[in-house]
Amino acid sequence: MRSRIRKNRKVLQAMLALRFHGLTVFRLDFFAPFFIDGSLFAIQLLAFSAVYSNVDTVGGWGRGEMILYIGTFSLLNAVSMTLYFFGVCRIPDKVKSGELDLYLTKPVSPLFRLSFENISPGSVPLIFLSIAILAYGGRVAQPEICGRSVAAYCFWIAVMAVLYYEMEVLLRSVSLYLVSSARMDQLEEAGIALCMKLPGIAFYGVYKVIFYLLLPYGIMATLPVQSLIGEMDGRLAAYGIFVVLLFSGLTAAVWKRGLRRYNSASS
Repeated sequence: MRSRIRKNRKVLQAMLALRFHGLTVFRLDFFAPFFIDGSLFAIQLLAFSAVYSNVDTVGGWGRGEMILYIGTFSLLNAVSMTLYFFGVCRIPDKVKSGELDLYLTKPVSPLFRLSFENISPGSVPLIFLSIAILAYGGRVAQPEICGRSVAAYCFWIAVMAVLYYEMEVLLRSVSLYLVSSARMDQLEEAGIALCMKLPGIAFYGVYKVIFYLLLPYGIMATLPVQSLIGEMDGRLAAYGIFVVLLFSGLTAAVWKRGLRRYNSASS
């Protein structure tokens, strides 16, 4: 296990060096993600302001809690954009073109290399913008924040970042089974767009089943905020860990079985 970690760390360092070299050669590739993601970031804030300017509470959360929620979801999205999104999103194209063959012949996990070979430093400023929103939301909400609640929030951010990654990989692993997975991308976009505007506590009935279990985008930013403002209990924490472990196993199983079914496009 330790040897695998050391090996992956060395591979990651090599990929980072190559990535930064390529970005310095093509400088537009470095700045473009920041401008594109920054524009989307601004649109999200404007949409939030328009929707909630005349709303006092949403599911019992006031304006401050909702700002914390928007900042949390934006932070998860920014981490995704920085670390693995631009690698994972190309999985269907590499399956379709047969480029996946090259990854299968290398002495490193193909999913690891696919995930982190296109790290985007241009998206890093979005992380700091998200933290700024969180700081503002904390001032507005004025929850009883202590070192323990901040540590709990950081823990849940890390856990939900794993779930975010698992969902991205899982939906794109469908390309190993189907000729076209465009519908999966549309499903992801719809789920994220909805849950960026509404916290999980606003869902009831069948919608809660969908966004708390089947497509758990509803818990990704909700649980960290609940841990920060003191609404997290043991049962909710256990459920969050259960969902992450469930999707970890499901993602690994779908990916590994898909690789066994994979036939090169060039064969």
